[in-house]
Amino acid sequence: MLMAQHNAMISAYDLLAQLQLLEPNAKPPTVYRALDFLLEEEFIHKIESSNAFILCPNFGEKHPSQLLLCKSCGSVIELHNAEIEELLQSLADEHGFSITTKTVEAHGICADCRE
Repeated sequence: MLMAQHNAMISAYDLLAQLQLLEPNAKPPTVYRALDFLLEEEFIHKIESSNAFILCPNFGEKHPSQLLLCKSCGSVIELHNAEIEELLQSLADEHGFSITTKTVEAHGICADCRE
């Protein structure tokens, strides 16, 4: 799988470019269908703010996640903090808000890039 070769987020068009090295006739719908399937099966996460994707290290199990996104190198650290999840749900409940997607994205600079 092309996504397994990356430790950072990757866009659909970057995936397409890599796929076309192996399959020159590959078209965008092929990549988008594959990404839709992988999202549905929870093998990957979509990074909404960047319109990019990452491989999920806990694939196959439904789980909320918090993502730390490095603005410099594009690396992603996936967290699973139940306290953050519970606080978010509690705040939503206080406001009568029904959450449909529970992914939190935080942008910053990773430890490697700060060095």
